[in-house]
Amino acid sequence: MTRLSLSRIEESYRIIDQVFLNTPQYSCPHLSNALGCRVILKVETLNPIRCFKGRGTETVLARLGANDGPKSVVCASAGNLGQALAYCGKKRGFEVTVAASAAANPLKIQRMKALGATVILVEGQIEEALEAAIAHSRETGAFLVEDSKNIDTCEGAGTIGLELAKLPFIFDSILISLGAGAMATGIGLALKSYSPRTKVLSVQPQNAPALTRSYFAGEVVDSGPPRTIADGVAGRYTIPEVLADMLEIVDDALLVEEKSIVEAMRLLYKCCGLVVEPAAALGVASILENPNRFRGQTVATVLCGSNVAPEDFAKWAGF
Repeated sequence: MTRLSLSRIEESYRIIDQVFLNTPQYSCPHLSNALGCRVILKVETLNPIRCFKGRGTETVLARLGANDGPKSVVCASAGNLGQALAYCGKKRGFEVTVAASAAANPLKIQRMKALGATVILVEGQIEEALEAAIAHSRETGAFLVEDSKNIDTCEGAGTIGLELAKLPFIFDSILISLGAGAMATGIGLALKSYSPRTKVLSVQPQNAPALTRSYFAGEVVDSGPPRTIADGVAGRYTIPEVLADMLEIVDDALLVEEKSIVEAMRLLYKCCGLVVEPAAALGVASILENPNRFRGQTVATVLCGSNVAPEDFAKWAGF
């Protein structure tokens, strides 16, 4: 049993703004040849916020609006959730506040503000930003959108799995970037409901392994501060409710090195012409590190975001 519901994921598909739905999904022959397996890319970067999180924030706000909930919302974000909430909130008439680390990606902070969010910067990392968001919620009555703990964010992400399930073949595996867990649990539940043979594999950086280590321990483990370029998945702490869902849905969890993440970004650009942020390259990085495991298989991976500063991408891609 999990907190997620296939029927609610299907309902999410009906209420999410069309701008976030039916994203490209295709086999890239050049990337497949380079990796030794048939790779299906699900490209979640071609929308106004350049990441998948609009699916979740749309679900949150649509359900809040339908239930006459608060008209102001707050979240903690390293950047992508905040952008998604700001964009969707502006369209749906919500006041949006985002708490972020002062050390967060400057490009993402700039874009959150440009989309209309009030941004509160705090010292520390995402956990300290969450404390600030909780405090703001208590003081103002704003609805707290906590990524992955809020089930709407997981079920909104799950609509990606519904779309992948429409393809006319079965995946041996799907590789899903793992941060707080919304994609792994949402996509995993939806896809396995239609394709039980598909193995759901989460992928996290070796230098930010909190949820992966908790998954293998079967209980919450504190892995210390993250030290990864993949800021979109760089949380330190595990949400117990999400871990319980993950233990039911995910078949295996992989960790990848920083150098593999960089090489995967280069490969996606070279073979597919796609610019992605580090968190979106984790699936390809795991194939690079485990070639024998995936050789000859049909493997899907979700390119979950492209919010990367041009100068950072040029440095990592070796331009």
